[in-house]
Amino acid sequence: MSSGAANAASVQRSAAARVTWRSRLRGATHRAGLIALTVVALLAFYEGYNWLWRATGWTWPFPADDTTLPHLWTIFKAFADPAQVNQPSLFSVLMHKALFTAKEAFAGFVLGALFGFALGAVLAHSKLLQRGFLPYIVGSQTIPILAIAPMVVIWVNPKLPAGMQGWGAVAVISAYLTFFPVAVNSLRGLNSADPRMLELMRTYAASTWTVLWKVRFPASLPYVFSALKVAATASVVGAIIGELPSGLQSGLGGAILNFNQYYSIEPQELWATNIVAALLGIIFFLAVLGAEKAVVRRAPERRA
Repeated sequence: MSSGAANAASVQRSAAARVTWRSRLRGATHRAGLIALTVVALLAFYEGYNWLWRATGWTWPFPADDTTLPHLWTIFKAFADPAQVNQPSLFSVLMHKALFTAKEAFAGFVLGALFGFALGAVLAHSKLLQRGFLPYIVGSQTIPILAIAPMVVIWVNPKLPAGMQGWGAVAVISAYLTFFPVAVNSLRGLNSADPRMLELMRTYAASTWTVLWKVRFPASLPYVFSALKVAATASVVGAIIGELPSGLQSGLGGAILNFNQYYSIEPQELWATNIVAALLGIIFFLAVLGAEKAVVRRAPERRA
């Protein structure tokens, strides 16, 4: 190839890279604009409902007053106010509690995701196990998490190292909510592998591990990541719920219990805590979404 042709090819690659970068930037800007517009619309609807129902005295579907629907500026002001007398601001307190809950949720997310995928792989390998255990796995999710959380704390805490007692049991409770969507979607994804590829691997006498790693696992990635996005938010919910019976005051669950006692006097503190909990779940979701975009370049072809 001549130097002129090489230079032309280099220019074309650079131009293509610039076009791709600009396209991604436009896409990101468009998505950010839609998100901002949605948030503004929700806030406007909240305040509009609040103002109209207060002005008219309407009570259906529920009334609007300082207790049921505090104004947005009251909630935002609560972040800057001290959580207690001579204490740091509520924002600072909630950030520390959110970090503690994030540690529990992340541990539960990882534990539940690994267990869920391993369980899905085992069930995909054996139709007998799939028929025998899948109904019980589904049935396990009908048990209210609050009913088993105290038992998990009692069972797990004594078996954990001193530094993990308390939050480690909460992580197990979080994993309980996390594993189910991962297990079910992993099973579906592993079974979605192209039969022609499976037949080819059998022709080459490939081992079960090779078939799993080379064929079934890549085919399952879109399904697994769909489940992980659900599990990410579920892990935060599980961590907060797990903190309630465990007596932990270091996380958002403890803050919700405390502020719930004073809701009739200062409802804005509980609302602020709920906002932080929601943002934590969104952060977990966006982290999985970013990982999905980095790993899954192209979803496998879906069969009708």
